[in-house]
Amino acid sequence: MATETAATTRGYTATKDQLHKRLRRIEGQVRGVQRMVDDDRPCPDILVQIAAIEAALDKVALGLLDGHVKHCVAHADADEREGQMGELMEAMARFMRR
Repeated sequence: MATETAATTRGYTATKDQLHKRLRRIEGQVRGVQRMVDDDRPCPDILVQIAAIEAALDKVALGLLDGHVKHCVAHADADEREGQMGELMEAMARFMRR
């Protein structure tokens, strides 16, 4: 893995505000599920909300993947590209096993 400096940019750097907004929305959805449990809401209603949270997290993950490929992998020099691809494949394998 290449050494990184404090000035390193990530694939999501340009859209960091948008990413934070999405994550805060997801956080609110999780709190909503907690309230649903506290209010003894029916299981199917809670499960629908959990599915929505999972879909939102998947969308965040795909956005991060897209940014990583377009920024980090595409702009890596030839020596770094192999390592970047290996890290990407490992991350994707972990993501898909969940």
